[in-house]
Amino acid sequence: MSAKKNIIFSDLDGTLLDHYSYQFTAANQTLQQLSAVDIPVILNTSKTLAELEVIRKTLNLNTPFIIENGAAVFIPIDTFKVQPADTEVIGEYWVKSFCLPRQHWLDLLAKHCQKFHDEYHGFSTLSTEALCQITGLDLVQAEQAKQRQYGEPVQWLGDENTKKAFVEHLVELGASVVQGGRFIHIGDYCDKGQALIWLTEQYREDFDNQAVYTIALGDGENDTPMLEAADIAVQIRSPVHNFPPLYRQYNTIQTKLYGPEGWAEAIQQLLAKQLLSHTI
Repeated sequence: MSAKKNIIFSDLDGTLLDHYSYQFTAANQTLQQLSAVDIPVILNTSKTLAELEVIRKTLNLNTPFIIENGAAVFIPIDTFKVQPADTEVIGEYWVKSFCLPRQHWLDLLAKHCQKFHDEYHGFSTLSTEALCQITGLDLVQAEQAKQRQYGEPVQWLGDENTKKAFVEHLVELGASVVQGGRFIHIGDYCDKGQALIWLTEQYREDFDNQAVYTIALGDGENDTPMLEAADIAVQIRSPVHNFPPLYRQYNTIQTKLYGPEGWAEAIQQLLAKQLLSHTI
C-alpha cells in the first residue's frame, strides 16, 4: 500500500462540466477509473446542496462535497471512522459550516445598497425562467440553483466603474465578493481553499496521518483559493475567459483542452500509473 493518498478537488461549471452544455461525457471514463482505485473526487463548487445532490448521483459519486464557494462541507455520515469535530448532523450528512446564512446578506443588500439597486439582479429576485435564460439550465435545475443557504449571487448589469464601487462598498460592509463564471457571489469570508484545507485534514486524520496529496482543478476566479491551497493546481482552459492569475509558481498545469476534456487530460497525465493499474 502506498504511503501517499491522493484526493481530487474539482470545480463543476466550465471544469468537470462543459461551460455550455453542462455535460461531462469526456470525463466519464476517468471518473470510473478514479473510483476503481479509491481516489476520492470532491466537488468544490458555487452550486447549492439541492444541485449537488442531483449531480452527485449523475456522476456516481458518494464522496464529501463543498457547496456555495466554500460555505459548507457536506460529508456523508460514516465516511470517516469518527464524526469530525465542529460538525452537526443534518439529514444524512455531517456538516461543517463556515458562513453566516443567506438572509444576513440579503438584509445587507436591501438596507445598505439601495443606490446600486438598478445595477444588478440577485438570485432571490430572478424568476426561474429568467435564470434559465441567463444560465442555459432547465426549469428544474434553475429552481435547484435558487435554493441557496449561505450567499447571494448577483448578475451585474452596470458598467465596470460602478461595479468596482459596488464591490468596494460591500467589502466595507463586511462582505466577501467573488467573481464567478457568470455571477458575482456575495457572502462571508470563506472560500474553496479554506474548505479544501479543512476537509483534507479530516482525511489525513482518518488515514492515521498518512501523507495526503491534493490535486485541485478549476477554471474561474472563484477557484483561485482552492488552486492556491492544493499540492497541484490544474487550471482548465475556458472558452469565455483567460486563465485567472495565480500567485504560486510551482506544480501548476494549464490544460490545452476545454472543460471535461481538459479535466480528463490533466488527471490522466498526473495519475497515469494508478489509473492504468485498473481496467474499467
